[in-house]
Amino acid sequence: MARRLNSPARPDDLPVTGPVRTCIGCRERASRSELLRVTAGSGTDGHAVVVPDPDGTAPGRGAHLHPTTGCYDLAVRRKAFSRALRINPGAGGLSNVPVGEYITTQAATTRTDPTDRDWSNSS
Repeated sequence: MARRLNSPARPDDLPVTGPVRTCIGCRERASRSELLRVTAGSGTDGHAVVVPDPDGTAPGRGAHLHPTTGCYDLAVRRKAFSRALRINPGAGGLSNVPVGEYITTQAATTRTDPTDRDWSNSS
């Protein structure tokens, strides 16, 4: 049975089934399967970095983000990664480059070439 999640401050137009999370970029609610989970990790230099967790299995606190460059840019502009992951960026800062690279790579692999269509079934 689908459960409709409604609140007076933020009514939803469509019922959402399953676990619901909020994108830290655009602040819209979506099912967990539509969002990319990110967690805090450590980079090669020992500073804290935000890393993608597409399987959603990494331990620790996570945040969710639509896997689009628009939501990623909003999250960076709002400094949402450190706030959502509850990490004090400190003097070294919190690098979110691995997430940006992941989203760019995913967007490039999911983009289809208009010439790749199967024209055999067209009328």
